Amino acid sequence: MRILIVSDTHGRHQALDRALEEAGKIDMFIHLGDVEGGEDYLEAVVECEKHIIRGNNDFFTELPREEEFEIGPYHAFITHGHYYYVSMGMETIIEEGRSRGADLVMFGHTHRPFFLQKDGMTILNPGSLSFPRQEGRRGSYMIMEVDGDGKLSFEQKYL
Repeated sequence: MRILIVSDTHGRHQALDRALEEAGKIDMFIHLGDVEGGEDYLEAVVECEKHIIRGNNDFFTELPREEEFEIGPYHAFITHGHYYYVSMGMETIIEEGRSRGADLVMFGHTHRPFFLQKDGMTILNPGSLSFPRQEGRRGSYMIMEVDGDGKLSFEQKYL
């Protein structure tokens, strides 16, 4: 299973289109918030299973605030991250993930890529496609793969 993980597109589709093209065939698409009205666009261009949540800039949307679901044998928890103070550190979101029994915790909001594996949990942020804030300021996304044996692999990608 090949999964494209993006965040913080803020209604701009050029970088998203490029990430979709570079990713190739995907089985699942995850958007971690701040879609800013791009829901219909995503519905039109992404043809696989989608999980899209609302961010702090998604004011007039019916998107869920957060979601839990299974990816193969793994329990995933996705949220934009602002309710868990991710700009201040990872402690709160890690504790929330642990309380939910999550193997995978995914968030956005900071516009910076982040990856940590700790105590059997993977915590990640793909960064922002449209407004990156890390050094070099290149739009970023992540590819996650689950092989036939259930083994996870992750690749941070930059535009």
